[in-house]
Amino acid sequence: MSSSQDLEPRRLLVVHHTPSPGLQAMLEAALSGARDEQIEGVEVTVRPALLAGPVDVLEADAYLLGTPANIGYMSGALKHFFDQVYYPCLDATRGRPFAAYVHGNEGLEGAVRAIRSITSALGWEPVAPVLEVRGGAGKADLEACRELGGVLAATVMPG
Repeated sequence: MSSSQDLEPRRLLVVHHTPSPGLQAMLEAALSGARDEQIEGVEVTVRPALLAGPVDVLEADAYLLGTPANIGYMSGALKHFFDQVYYPCLDATRGRPFAAYVHGNEGLEGAVRAIRSITSALGWEPVAPVLEVRGGAGKADLEACRELGGVLAATVMPG
């Protein structure tokens, strides 16, 4: 017998900064995976990084983060998101699953390192390594984004 908590939908919050066609394609692929018909009981909420805030994070059960690598670091928009949510969400979100994708032509290491550092400090648990896409997002890259979204959503499926 399931508890009433098992019947409540889970929430996956997608926080992204998507200033390019390549990142838009990656976002759409990740959303396709998260919203796959085999994923049941997971509501997907999408917020641009500059608009997402502590309430969004506190109400979610998992997080998918997407950003370009800008001058060797994550986008200022994603950094702003982390600045806004860090202390209000620090204790309340420990142990929640997350995944992330980063796109750029070079210098992805700094962005990946920053995401790992901040999410580790928040106590979020990665469901997969940060997906790094250099150059144009090809078919295999988009499939990896789709899989990333699907794996994260499946991780929080009720039941």
